[in-house]
Amino acid sequence: MAAVATAIVSDLHLGTVSGADLARRPRALERLLAVADEADRLVLLGDLIELRERPIAAVLEDVSPVLAALGTATAGKSVVLVPGNHDHQLVAPALERERLAGVGPLAIAGEHPPRPGDLAERVAGLMPRSELTVAYPGVWLRDDVYVTHGHYLDAHLTVPRVECLVAAGVERFGTRIGPDGPTSAADYEAIFTPMYALSHAVAQNARAHPVTRRNNLSRRVWTLATDGSGSTAARLRGALVGRAAIPAAVAAINALGLGPFKPGISAEELRRAGLAAIGDVAGRLGVEADHLIFGHTHRAGPLPSDSESDWTLPNGGRLTNSGSWVDEDVFLNGDGAANPYWPGRVVWLDDSGPPRLVAALEADDLS
Repeated sequence: MAAVATAIVSDLHLGTVSGADLARRPRALERLLAVADEADRLVLLGDLIELRERPIAAVLEDVSPVLAALGTATAGKSVVLVPGNHDHQLVAPALERERLAGVGPLAIAGEHPPRPGDLAERVAGLMPRSELTVAYPGVWLRDDVYVTHGHYLDAHLTVPRVECLVAAGVERFGTRIGPDGPTSAADYEAIFTPMYALSHAVAQNARAHPVTRRNNLSRRVWTLATDGSGSTAARLRGALVGRAAIPAAVAAINALGLGPFKPGISAEELRRAGLAAIGDVAGRLGVEADHLIFGHTHRAGPLPSDSESDWTLPNGGRLTNSGSWVDEDVFLNGDGAANPYWPGRVVWLDDSGPPRLVAALEADDLS
């Protein structure tokens, strides 16, 4: 049997208002299509489409050329679509039908076929010659390799991001989940589905071409608190936000019983907290994998400068993060692919052996 090369790409966020989604830029799209052409199987690991900023029709109009080009590159090949938090609507209708039909508890890996009229079916229609399946919340690519977008980690992230704060409130006041927290995929869906549904509904009533980008409050706060521009005003503002406002807000949030959150929002803390949180998810869901591949945080790894122990699960499994295809100017410092937020990463997986994290984009490809 011939070897199968699987390419895993996450967080393209096609259709952002800001234009930060690189796959709509010619050079980056060319690189992405080369990856799809080389692969025998393509896994789109969540947040393929940005559905939180504009109505679906407007987004599809802008991203259809990219999806159609991907369909051409993957003609006759398997394409596995694993929705995330920003494109949860790709699987939400199927999950709702399954609940109404009394289908058993949501498994950690399973296919959820779309029906005519579903957004996922419209995406499949743009890739008619590809063998597209929708898997959620994850899928086993090998007996020892499990992949998921990773958005469930927001239920355990100690960094006070807006989405995590809302999730904590929903879990405590809007579910019957006990003090021990979520222990199944259904529990995580109970926490996140109301939030995703609200975001989707708000976007459908937004202007087709809003002036400013939505859903970026956490990044704006991070920028204010970590501004290293050197100006006196920036340093004072950063000190006020990072050393006073955020700690005070976190203390108040924890006092309400929504924590425990921590006031640290450095890049190092984001990395540490994200890895701890996805490890928590794996343990609660009973994912016994030698390799767990996820996205969501946009922080790729492990990189050569990372500590291997940080990327090791309690059961000995290894974590791999696929990064993103978004121009994260907030986090990039001009140091190229050595930066963990450098966009355009691909995780390659063969029939055996560990996943390989590869940077597919160079500096010129970002233009």
